[in-house]
Amino acid sequence: MARNSDLADLAASILGAGSDDRDGTGLDTAAWKACAGAGLTSLTDPDTGGTLDDAAVLLEVAGADAARLPLAETDLLAGWLARAAGLAVPDGPLAAVVTDATGGDRPAGTAGGTVTGSGGPAGTVSAALTRVPWGRSLAAVVVLDGDRVLVLDTGAAAVTEGANLAEEPRDGLTLDGVTPLATGSAPAGAAAELTLRAALARSLLLAGAARGALARSVAYAGERTQFGRPIGRFQAVQQMLAEAGAEVAAASAASAAATSTARRAGFAAPETAFAVAAAKARCSEAATAVARIAHQVHGAIGFTREHALRLVTTRLWAWRDEDGDEAFWNDRVGAAALDAGADGLWPLVTGRP
Repeated sequence: MARNSDLADLAASILGAGSDDRDGTGLDTAAWKACAGAGLTSLTDPDTGGTLDDAAVLLEVAGADAARLPLAETDLLAGWLARAAGLAVPDGPLAAVVTDATGGDRPAGTAGGTVTGSGGPAGTVSAALTRVPWGRSLAAVVVLDGDRVLVLDTGAAAVTEGANLAEEPRDGLTLDGVTPLATGSAPAGAAAELTLRAALARSLLLAGAARGALARSVAYAGERTQFGRPIGRFQAVQQMLAEAGAEVAAASAASAAATSTARRAGFAAPETAFAVAAAKARCSEAATAVARIAHQVHGAIGFTREHALRLVTTRLWAWRDEDGDEAFWNDRVGAAALDAGADGLWPLVTGRP
C-alpha cells in the first residue's frame, strides 16, 4: 500500500473531481468505479495489504471533498462484518444493518429494522430495514440479526427514499421472501464493535469536512474585499479563522488518536472504546463551531444552494448527530472515567501504565 501522503493524493485526485457538483445527491458512480479500481473500497481487507490508518486517510479526504460514496459503510462496517462471520464480501457498494433483535445500546438514528425467517439452507427471509445509508444504490446489505449474519441482495428490495440533512440517501428497504446470498454466525461483541467502527468512521469524515470548510473559508476571506482590502486582513475575521483552525486541529488529533488506538489495541479493548467515544464527541462539537464560523465568514452567499460551502457544512450538521451525537458519546466518556477510578484514569487517557 502506498504511503499515506501518496494515498491522500490519489484519493484527492479521484474524489476532488466531483467536489464542485452542487446538485448531485445520489451515488457518484464514476468516483465509485475509480475508487474500486484503485483498491480504495476495501482498504481494511487483510488481503489488500491496507490498514486502518490507510482507511482513515481516505475518509478524511472524502469528508473534505464531500464525496458521495459509502466508503466507510462498505469497508469498515459491512466488509468487516461479513469477513468476521466467515462470509465472502460482495462486490459493489454495501451497508451494514443491526436489527432490533440484536439489542444493545445503540445510538438513535442509525440503520435498523427487523428480519423474519430462518434464512438457512434453501430458507428465505423477509426484512424491513430503516434508514439504510445509500440504500437505493447498494449491491447488498450485511445484516447483524441477533447471533447471525445475513448477506441480502438488494436488487429486489422496495425502496422508500429518505435523506439526511446533507441529502445523502438514508432509505427504507423492504425485502419479501428472499434467499440470503450467505449466512453465518456473528462474532462475539459484533454489535458493540460495529457501533465503535461507525463512530470512528464518522469522526474521520467530520474531521475531513471541518478541514474542507476551513479551507474554503480561508480562500474566500482572501478573495472577498471590503473597504478596499480582503476581509481576511481584518482582525475579527482572522480571530474567527484561528478559532476554526483550532477546532479542526482538535478534531483531527482526536480522530487520529482513536484510529491509532484501535489499530494497536483492537476494537474490543476498553482504551479503544474510550478513545473512539472521545473522538466522536470532540468531532461533533467541532462540527458545530466550524460550520458556524464558515458561514459567518462567507456571509449570506454561503447559505445558498449554488455555493459549494453548503456541501461540507450540511455534512457537518448531519454527521455530528449520526452514529451518536456528542451527548451520547460524552456519556460514555464519563462512564468510562468513573469506572476507571482515580488510579485507572491516567492509563485510560494516555494508554500508558
